[in-house]
Amino acid sequence: MDNVIHNPILRGFNPDPSICRVGKNYYIATSTFEWYPGVQIHHSRDLVNWQLVSRPLARETQLDMRGNPDSCGIWAPCLSHADGLFWLIYTDMKRYEGNFKDGHNYLVTAPSIEGPWSDPVYLNSSGFDPSLFHDEDGRKWLLNLQWDYRQREGGDRFGGILLQEYDVERQRLMGPIHNIFAGTELKLTEGPHLYRRDGWYHLLVAEGGTGYDHAVTMARSRKITGPYQVHPDNPVLTSRQDSGNPLQRAGHADLVETASGETWMVHLCGRPLPGTRRSPLGRETAIQKVEWGEDGWLRLAHGGNAPAIEVPMAGVEQRSPAVEEVHDFASEALPAVFQWLRSPRTERLFSLSARPGYLRLFGRESVGSWFEQALVARRQDSLHCSAETTLEFEPEDLQQFAGLIAYYNRFKFHYLAVTRGDEGDKVLSVMSCHDAWPSGNLEIADTGGVVLDPEQPVRLGLDIRKGELQFRYAQDNAPWQPVGPVLDASLLSDEGSGRAHGYFTGNFLGMAAHDISGRGIPADFADFRYRREDG
Repeated sequence: MDNVIHNPILRGFNPDPSICRVGKNYYIATSTFEWYPGVQIHHSRDLVNWQLVSRPLARETQLDMRGNPDSCGIWAPCLSHADGLFWLIYTDMKRYEGNFKDGHNYLVTAPSIEGPWSDPVYLNSSGFDPSLFHDEDGRKWLLNLQWDYRQREGGDRFGGILLQEYDVERQRLMGPIHNIFAGTELKLTEGPHLYRRDGWYHLLVAEGGTGYDHAVTMARSRKITGPYQVHPDNPVLTSRQDSGNPLQRAGHADLVETASGETWMVHLCGRPLPGTRRSPLGRETAIQKVEWGEDGWLRLAHGGNAPAIEVPMAGVEQRSPAVEEVHDFASEALPAVFQWLRSPRTERLFSLSARPGYLRLFGRESVGSWFEQALVARRQDSLHCSAETTLEFEPEDLQQFAGLIAYYNRFKFHYLAVTRGDEGDKVLSVMSCHDAWPSGNLEIADTGGVVLDPEQPVRLGLDIRKGELQFRYAQDNAPWQPVGPVLDASLLSDEGSGRAHGYFTGNFLGMAAHDISGRGIPADFADFRYRREDG
């Protein structure tokens, strides 16, 4: 027993945590944005060691994100349990840049965390970050922020937290809409959750935006509709004034009470590379012990308002993940660690049965397509890691390419691809994109004219060491050879475009096949290996 929790508890892209307890079981739901299936749910018995158990939005009747821009899709789910059911609330964001946001809020339910999960009930589209509060009298209330498209002072278009009752029998919202909380001077008020304790309604919100000014604010009221009094020591949690803290961007939180009456807070955070404000692992989930004071307000158990990277917890031993994962695609199902982009039509993207023992990707639209892209990948969850795959692929010309990719979004990726050269040889190409259009032109790196043996599969690899990425390749049991220059891995991050918090996901490592001729040339991957060397 080491009697300490080492944060984060969910490493790699796992933002906007929502937590609930059912008996001795804890569940955390996190955002998945454009990655399919939607919403990740992890399970734990001790709040420390977590295992992925469900991605509930897994069929076309529940979720179709084809056409959703980068960093849209599933925002800020809220998971709760009441009346013998799990209740999952979420936003499907269709647009977020500019004055307007088109985000639609839905509810699905299930008798167990594994499902079956229902088809969605539409709720509203007035703003994102919805949550469901189950009151002691059996009534249910939906909260979400109101989006104000007008140019307000300081550019804040967050118009307050809305509250409306939900009718379970009729499966619709009913009654008046109350704007219960306008926020504080921190602005950008979002991510609401309600709790009832000692006759008070406690409202928890995220403020300051999801970048380096992020924070957790609390307020309380005797009436659910307010008025709400702000916490006297607000903000309750933030790292905005603690630039040396390894956990930056702390905010967007939720609370859970243990069977013994302790209270814990889960929250998102980011771990930027030393000396930078770039966090390629994305926004992760951490946990803090909190306590209710004699004055009825909640505070961090260790004092102050900065997150702790190590949190004492008696009798706990935190297990480290396996150093290496090896996937041989012998199963009929895709290993749970992998996701793909946007589309519920998996038969158009990949197959595990077309060639047993291989993952076959069908070349579809270009890298970065918002509609139909054959890209299967897993989260990067370690700053020092490697990935490898073995590829068999017969491109006909330069418009077909397949290989190993490090992918953040359509304008931020590094891609080691097999294609055809101008002379008809099978060659390696290193393609990179570093920024948003129009500055984000595709760059083709010098590979030294690598020509592949057309009769042999090719092994493709990459190594990431903090902010550096190096591709490598090998054929016919020959040793690995580096290919292309050392690339900037830090660009594959929320902040890598130069925008403080313009995107919301994290870097993925995986396999891809593209055929921009429309012929759908397939690529067969025999395996995928991922090795982590630190946290």
